[in-house]
Amino acid sequence: MVTPRNDWLQLTVEDTIDPDLPICDPHHHLWERPGNDYMLDDLLRDLTSGHNIVSTVFLECSSMYRTDGPEHLKPLGETEFVAAVAEEAAARPDTRTNINAGIASHADLTLGEPVAEVLEAHIELGKGRFRGIRHGTSHDPSPVIPAYRDQGPGVMMTPKFREGFAQLGKLDLSFDAWLFHPQLPELADLARSFPDTIIILDHIGAPLGVGPYAGRRGEIMEIWKRSIAEVARNENVFVKVGGCGMSNYGNGWHERDTPPGSVELAEATAPYYLYVIKQFGVERSMFESNFPVDKASYSYNVMWNSFKRIVADFSPGEKAALFHDTAARAYRL
Repeated sequence: MVTPRNDWLQLTVEDTIDPDLPICDPHHHLWERPGNDYMLDDLLRDLTSGHNIVSTVFLECSSMYRTDGPEHLKPLGETEFVAAVAEEAAARPDTRTNINAGIASHADLTLGEPVAEVLEAHIELGKGRFRGIRHGTSHDPSPVIPAYRDQGPGVMMTPKFREGFAQLGKLDLSFDAWLFHPQLPELADLARSFPDTIIILDHIGAPLGVGPYAGRRGEIMEIWKRSIAEVARNENVFVKVGGCGMSNYGNGWHERDTPPGSVELAEATAPYYLYVIKQFGVERSMFESNFPVDKASYSYNVMWNSFKRIVADFSPGEKAALFHDTAARAYRL
């Protein structure tokens, strides 16, 4: 993961477009990592950089796990931590945003039916904010592609994973899917098998652009498009529109002398973002920040400006869905 450089990001500064538009940021992290902390004060600096962020959703990132006790219960520490941050933020008189209005933590679905114990504990610790889990299934045979929680190929197709997945619907919880574009057909199969469980596809399904995928952007995009269309046919699947700042996507913005502005960013990402919005519809599409991961490539203000440029011709109702309402509905905020 590339570490964000705040001084570098300040080389590209813009006025905020449509600063009053209400936004729910449905995907950010909080963590303490050497040289790359992103805690409440860091988040608030981004949230107050110009746009009207009214609420956020925290996504798991292996943060603040318990250090003792059974291994399968260690992720409960993240929910405890995030719920406490939400209370701290709410107690601050100068904080207008509902921080961590929704929480999606981790539980190992390959535990099968016994994962219900972990899910029920998350619900209790979340203090009314816990909405679901993300069990990352990203995998690629190339050693050049770093994968988060790599458990090998085909995890979503295994009986134990699906036994665990079945527990989500019983508890009215959603599933965030983090995977790479070659795995999208597996997600489509999962969605067909569990039509009553909400699935939220993170980061437009990660069309890869590095390692063996480098220099094949047009070819990869066509493969990705076919798979996205297959996933979108399942009405229980939502999509997060963002994530192209990650190095795996091959855009290389983090390697430049200056970060991109919102015009350039919109031009580069619009072919992808408009395609997923067309396939899923605004009622199942939501813009996301994926901060601080995407912060390695562009600032928070520039990123939201680029989203607003991409859908400048959309109706007020369509914009309301993309920037706020779809996220609020998907995460039952």
